[in-house]
Order: sequence, then structure tokens, then C-alpha cells
Amino acid sequence: MEYINTENWNRKEHFDFFRKMDYPQYNICTNVDVTNFLRGTKTNGYPFYYAMMYAATYAANRVENLRYRIRDGKVVLHDRLHPSFTAMDEKQDELFKYVTVDMGDDMREFVVKAKEKADSQKEYFALNGFSGRDDLIYITCIPWISFTSISHTISLDKDDAVPRISWGKYYREGEKTLLPFSLQVSHIFVDGLHLARYFGELQKFMDSL
Repeated sequence: MEYINTENWNRKEHFDFFRKMDYPQYNICTNVDVTNFLRGTKTNGYPFYYAMMYAATYAANRVENLRYRIRDGKVVLHDRLHPSFTAMDEKQDELFKYVTVDMGDDMREFVVKAKEKADSQKEYFALNGFSGRDDLIYITCIPWISFTSISHTISLDKDDAVPRISWGKYYREGEKTLLPFSLQVSHIFVDGLHLARYFGELQKFMDSL
């Protein structure tokens, strides 16, 4: 992690402008092509949810602007982001829990570790996993609905720059399998160009599996 000197920062004007907004968060929903990725997860025996989580976090780590945060009034740039995600509790119908796991460099190891953590965690809201941390991405999934729009619960802290990621139920369209995918970010750090880079990195990674 490094601290950014905003006085000499090329983003200073944009940072100052959007930080004055009452609600600098914005959200974009689009469809991503998971045709090859879905085939690859089945071939490798990866649960789609955890494999998709790895892909989404990997892509975020490839885009610098998604790794900026405001900490104690200062801008920091994290070296790596980690997913904090929802997981259904198999022992309790219709209830979920928040699980946080460190991102690794190996997809197979990550998938195993994330699933084991989700299965073994007993608390619904394990605050010790993410309380006070800002090197995270919040991830959830609504696998029952192919949505075209979504919003996220959020505390009204305009310095909150943790991205929120969600995806829905994938569906067939012609020869492709498409996945509705949402990314919510803070305009203090992230512009449309950076979102486009994110989705480019995400698609590239998924196509490579």
C-alpha cells in the first residue's frame, strides 16, 4: 500500500470535484459473455460462483483506479484487493452470511479456500473478517434472476470507495451464454474509461480459462 500525494496528482481536480458530491457512487450493469468460461469451469470442476468471484477480483486488481481508497482523509493505493462475499447458509433456509477471503495467484487454490471458508464459517456477519478493512471488493450473486439493473445497500459515507459487484442468472442468447453483471464504484476515483478497462480485463480472463 502507498499513500498518494494528491497535491501533485494528475487526478486532483477530479478528486476534489467528485468528493464534494453528496453521493459519488454510480453503477453500471451489462452482460458479459461467459460461454467459454462456463465450459472451462465445468471442465476443471470449479463451482461457477467461486470461479466467477476469482475472475471478478482478478480483473479489479488489474485496474489501478479500483484500488484507490480514502483512509483518514488521505488517498491510498492498495497493492491487492480481496473479495468479501455473500454465501448461502446450507443449514438455514433463505439466510446468507458474509465471508472474507484473501485473494491468491492460483485459481484452483482460491476456489477451494473460498468454498471451505464459506462452508465452515458459522457467523452470519463475521465482522472480524472485514471490519476496518478497505482493501476489499464486496461481491454478491442473485442466481435466480437475470436482472437488467440493480442497486446496493450502502452507508451514506461519501468517502466509501469499495466497489460493489453483483451478477445474476446467466442465460442463452443464440450461441452465447450471457451473464448480467453489475459494478458499482465511486466517481471520486473511477470514471467510465476505467470501467471499460475493467470489463475488458474480465472478458480477457474469462476467455482464457
